[in-house]
Amino acid sequence: MASFVRYVLILAVIFGLMQLIPSYEKENPPVEPDKEIQAPKEVMEIFRRSCYDCHSNETRWPWYADVAPMKWVVRRDVIEGRKALNFSIWQEYDEQRKKELKKRIFRSVFMAMPPPQYLWLHPDAKLSEEEKERVRLWASDGKGYIEDMDVR
Repeated sequence: MASFVRYVLILAVIFGLMQLIPSYEKENPPVEPDKEIQAPKEVMEIFRRSCYDCHSNETRWPWYADVAPMKWVVRRDVIEGRKALNFSIWQEYDEQRKKELKKRIFRSVFMAMPPPQYLWLHPDAKLSEEEKERVRLWASDGKGYIEDMDVR
């Protein structure tokens, strides 16, 4: 029994020390509406519900974003997500970049986004087949398909 208590105490100390390790700041840069993506209302609702936490400057930071080790994961995911695509600065992208991003959205909404680990804690972000089709139709400029899928 004493070894179990010692084990729990050691884990508690390690967990406590982990909280002292710094992480990226939780930050939501200012949003300028004229720079934000413009899409039909139904598509914007999908983006806001399922994408904006990682792909915009309007992240809703959950409580566990302050608790190690999750704070490192959440903050890294937001930083990487914003680097890959940031709906809050969509209008700053040139037309070629927008075209590339639309191709990625077309592909990833069907296969990879939102990622499963996000859906564990945000089941409401899961896209129905109808919502996936709606986003894919928007991303393909109404065609329903992308001709050149050679996007890296």
